Amino acid sequence: MNILTFDIEEWFHLLDNDATCNTARWDSYEVRIHDNMERIFDILGQTRTAATFFIIGWVAKKYPQLVRRIAEKYQTGSHTMMHQPVWQQNRNRFRRDVADSIALLEDITGQKVECFRAPGFSIRESEAWAFEVLAELGIKYDCSVFPAHHAHGGMPAIRKAEPCIIRHGNAEIKEFPVNAKRIAGQNIIYSGGGYFRLLPYGLIRRWTARSNGYMLSYIHPRDMDAGQPVIRELPLSRKFKSYVGLRGAEKKLRQMLADFRFTDIRTADSQVEWDSAPVITL
Repeated sequence: MNILTFDIEEWFHLLDNDATCNTARWDSYEVRIHDNMERIFDILGQTRTAATFFIIGWVAKKYPQLVRRIAEKYQTGSHTMMHQPVWQQNRNRFRRDVADSIALLEDITGQKVECFRAPGFSIRESEAWAFEVLAELGIKYDCSVFPAHHAHGGMPAIRKAEPCIIRHGNAEIKEFPVNAKRIAGQNIIYSGGGYFRLLPYGLIRRWTARSNGYMLSYIHPRDMDAGQPVIRELPLSRKFKSYVGLRGAEKKLRQMLADFRFTDIRTADSQVEWDSAPVITL
C-alpha cells in the first residue's frame, strides 16, 4: 500500500529557528497557505487521490473554512495545536496542546480525530510516554515514527519501516512510520519533505517500486511553493534543506501519483493484517 499524507502548516512553521519558533510573531508573516492548498486540491482532484491531512490547530483556528473544505473529501488528523517539539514539553503540556487541537478540529469538522503526527517527528524513545497520552485522547493511528536520526527527534532503533503496533505501558497505537532506505548501514529517508525535493525522481520511483508493498509519503504545502520568502536568519545548511528543489517538487508529486496509486490512513488500516503486525514495546 502507498499512503499519502500532508502536514498542513504555513511556510514559516520551521522548528529550528528562534524567529519562526516564536509563536507571537506568526501573525506578522505573509499568508501563503490558501494558494498552496489550492495547488494541493488541484493535484489530488486531477489524480483522484485520497490523502490524510495532519493540521496544526493554529492554522485551523485562523482558517476554519479551509479545514472544512479539507474534511469534505479527505481524512483529517492532529499535528498539535502550536507545532512545538514533543521533547520540549512535559506530559501535561503535551496533553493540553494535543487535546486542544483535537477538540478544535472535531468542532470544525464534526468528525472524530483518530490520527496524529508529531511536529518534526519529535517523539523519541525518551518521549514514549507521548503514545500513552495519545491513546488516552482517542488517537488510534500515529505517523510520528522516523526510523532514522532526525534534527528534531527520530527513532533510529526502529530499523524497518512497516505498519506496526507501538506499546508503552497500558497503551497500544497502530503506527505507520515514514519509509527509509538502508544504505551503508544508515537509514536514508526519501518519501517526503526536503528529502523528496532533493532526490531525483528516478531514484524515488525506483525505491518506491521496491518498498515491499508499503510506502508512506509526507508533503508540506511549502514544499511546492517556489515563491515563498527566504528566512534570512536560517543557517546555510538549513536554508539548503528548506529551499532546495522547490521548483520541481510539484512535477515530482504529480508524476509519483501518476506512477503509483496512493490512499489515506483509514483505508490503509483496513488493508493491514494487524494480528500479525510487529509489536514494538518502548
